Amino acid sequence: MEGPSVHAPARATNNTIVSAVKGVGVKWVRHLDRTYDVGRMRDILRDALTTKESGPKVIVASSECMLNKQRRVKPLLQKAVRDGERKVQERFGVDEDVCTGDHACIRLSGCPSLSVKYLDDPLRDDPVAAIDNSCVGCGNCGEVSEAAILCPSFYRADIIHNPTRWDRFKTRTAMALVRALQDRRERRRIVVEPA
Repeated sequence: MEGPSVHAPARATNNTIVSAVKGVGVKWVRHLDRTYDVGRMRDILRDALTTKESGPKVIVASSECMLNKQRRVKPLLQKAVRDGERKVQERFGVDEDVCTGDHACIRLSGCPSLSVKYLDDPLRDDPVAAIDNSCVGCGNCGEVSEAAILCPSFYRADIIHNPTRWDRFKTRTAMALVRALQDRRERRRIVVEPA
């Protein structure tokens, strides 16, 4: 994997960063084109720290910043939605009922969209993690939680703009199934009458 090239009009070489680093004598070079893949990044860092190779170790991480990507993609998405195209937008969230409130996800990812939220539940006094509307959908919070084996409280939701008939049918079917299961659970619930 050669990595990104440097496109400078004044130079004709267009060398990749990886080949430039190898050109100055570095033997151990790894390229990571998706830095949000926390598990892979962890493995590459572990490999760099445990390898028998002597000399400097270089990791070329070349993902686009998600904030820059959103600035570039958001106007295109809005135009496509206005034009009636079907678009799927990923959003992430935290299930309040599953979150333990240890906030390891916040400490490890450092995402500005992750914050804490106090619940109205009197049995739970610790705040839980919450993802606000500034989330850009990079998925790093869930990746960090999964790679660090933190908790299963993160979920991904797809927001479908201009849904098709098939999308509407799948949603109606899924909601009918959920209602049927909820009704069945309610019927099986044991009710204790006051004496």
